[in-house]
Parts: sequence; structure tokens; C-alpha cells
Amino acid sequence: MTRKPRPAPYDGALVVDKPRGRTSHDVVEAARRILGFRQIGHLGTLDPLATGVLVLLLGRATRFAQFYAGRRKRYDCAFRFGFATDTYDADGTPLGPDTNPHLDRNDLERLAAAFTGKLQQTPPPFSAKKIHGRPAHELARKQKPVELKPVEVEVFEFRLLGIDGPLARFAVECATGTYIRSLAHEMGQQLAYGAHLAEIVRTAVGEFTLDHAISLDDFARAAQSGRAAEWIVPLGNLLTELPRVSVLPFVERRVRHGSRFQVALSQVRAGRQEIPEGAPAQLDSGEWKPARVRVFNQQEQLIAIAEAIVPRTYQPVVVLEADA
Repeated sequence: MTRKPRPAPYDGALVVDKPRGRTSHDVVEAARRILGFRQIGHLGTLDPLATGVLVLLLGRATRFAQFYAGRRKRYDCAFRFGFATDTYDADGTPLGPDTNPHLDRNDLERLAAAFTGKLQQTPPPFSAKKIHGRPAHELARKQKPVELKPVEVEVFEFRLLGIDGPLARFAVECATGTYIRSLAHEMGQQLAYGAHLAEIVRTAVGEFTLDHAISLDDFARAAQSGRAAEWIVPLGNLLTELPRVSVLPFVERRVRHGSRFQVALSQVRAGRQEIPEGAPAQLDSGEWKPARVRVFNQQEQLIAIAEAIVPRTYQPVVVLEADA
């Protein structure tokens, strides 16, 4: 007889302030050790150089990753002008001598404006982009040619914050898939004296902001003192921009089996539209999304995410296992 796997002890989202020098996978493994279970994933990889918001999904919340794929991101970053590197960031090897240029605010603001909107961007050779099934960084480290095709990305805000010698600081809001390293590299090419990403902090992923993030060390201490749950956003508080419906037990049974169900318009309550302070101007990058609702049972438990088929008729797209 097959033994049913034990449910994860926590379901929800944990916003971690990733330390510099650790990979996103390192953070996931650390959270697994702290919490004692493996059903943990992350939203949006951060390079080892980067710090800031890394959202972990725990337990049943891992099934929600698909709904966060379009979330906009915000960064505070510093570009070091004077030389480029092979990785486009401070962890790479310089590709020439340091020219230590004098930076002109007008030039930087003009270029930042030119890099705002939809644009074609070539990913860095040291990246996870696949070439014939292999990550580009594997080929780059073996000194093999890396030919990556430009892809369309979108930058919503690219604002100069200040200049300190050869270092310029920017605030960037962009769609998923945008490489800030490439923005630095391309800006350096435009100015003819090279540039690379020196520092970067991700301050928001959609509604998840740095103000509500916790360091791994602090979270480990919270878990040891039995306070881990205080830092975990529960299932019912995720995807709150979606409308919600509460269903009766006989409809819940249909939902639990993945069957279509109907709801009256009066049952649908609007989602929460306010944007948290520090979050992007809009949560998502603007692509079309199907009409979805969060489905709750009479015990106020989130049981499914459903998609409209025809008016007032919904099909569950994710059904959550019942609470243990």
C-alpha cells in the first residue's frame, strides 16, 4: 500500500532578504534546513552578487508559482563606469583598463530614457539562458562561444538617483526576464568607456517588498523560538488581487474533484487593488490574463484557483489538497 506523503508543516510565502554571495538555490536549501521539509521553491532567481527580495513558496503554495510569473520587479543598483567585465558585473574579469571617466548627468539621463519601454536585449553570456539545452554560463566558463539571441524585455522606469565618481545609481522597474547586468553593459557600450553592474538590491517582486523581508539568520532564530509562522504569508493572503468566492459544501466537493462549477454574481467579491508602498506601480507587466477567482470553502480555507469558462461558470486550474 502506497503511503500518503505527509503534508508540509507550513503553506505560504516567505520573503527573504538574500545575502550577497549566496545563490537562490543556497537560500532555498537554507530554508529547507531551518524548517525541516523540502517542499520549498522560489520566485525569480537572483544572481549571487544581488541582495534583496527573494520570495520562497512553501508547501501547497509552490503550486501558485505559475500565477506570479508576470510580476514586475524593482531594483536599486549601481553601475560602475570605466570598464566592462565578461560577466557584466563586479564578479567578472575586467575586459580592459579602468578609464575612470567623468560622468555627465545629462548623458546618463538621456540613455536611461532610451532604455525605457520595450526593447531588444541580449542576455549576458554568464546566465542561465539555454543554448541547445545547456545553460550559457557552462559554455562561457569553458571558453566556448556563446551566441544568445536578443529577446524583448520591458523597462517601466529607469531613473538616475545620483553620481559618485565613476559610480552611478539607478532605480529600475522592469518586467520579468530583464537583465540589469545587460542594461549596465549596454549603457557602457553607448558611452564608449564600458560599464558593469557593481551593486544591486531587489526591492520588490510584485507585492512582496524589502520592508517585509527577513534575513536567513533572523528567520533561523525565529524558527528556533517557535515564531516561524509570524513571517510566513498564509495561503489565504496570497493572490489577493484576484476576486474571491465562497462556496457551499456540495460545490466544494465538485471543486475538490476538479469539476466545473457555477457561482452567482452576488457571490463574487472584488480583489484587493491597493499597491503596497515600495511595490511596482502595477503588480504585473501588463500581458493579458484570464479571468480567475480564488475559491474558499465555508471554513474560510482557500481550496482552489479557478478560471472563467463562460460567464458564472468556472474550471479549477489548481486544486489544493484538504488541510490535514
